[in-house]
Amino acid sequence: MKRFLSAVALGLAVFSTAQAAIDTYEFASEAERQRYRHLVEELRCPKCQNQNIADSDAPIAMDLRAQIYRMLEEGKSDKDIVDYLVSRYGDFVLYNPPVTSRTLLLWYGPAGLLVGGFVLLGVILLRRRRVSKEAPASGLSAEEQQRLSALLNQPPLDKKD
Repeated sequence: MKRFLSAVALGLAVFSTAQAAIDTYEFASEAERQRYRHLVEELRCPKCQNQNIADSDAPIAMDLRAQIYRMLEEGKSDKDIVDYLVSRYGDFVLYNPPVTSRTLLLWYGPAGLLVGGFVLLGVILLRRRRVSKEAPASGLSAEEQQRLSALLNQPPLDKKD
């Protein structure tokens, strides 16, 4: 009985995830189908932010897939389709946005932070070396060293109970 209930639960779990909308488009050729797949996999969903439009179930992704299909049917090139979507949604829909004045921080910011971290680490290490060379080895002055020696050389005090 446990096995039957487990099988039913597993079946429900599998079928509940399989209810996503599936786009069924008729293409004139296999090359056009491949162009469509390439475009929907290379463009980012504006709502989901970390999924491409092929994998997203958001309503806007469904609309974008239909828009791409319509533009392919009209004979538009891949560049025309991408340019249209970029003009409408910005460079955000591209997984690899072009290097422009607006995206310089995006492209070179991580490298700048890494270089800045190494410079900061170098400055800290140089300061520590300089301080360690200037400080005396024992950390005690000559007078303090004599007092310490005198205290250590004293006979122990006997405690009487």
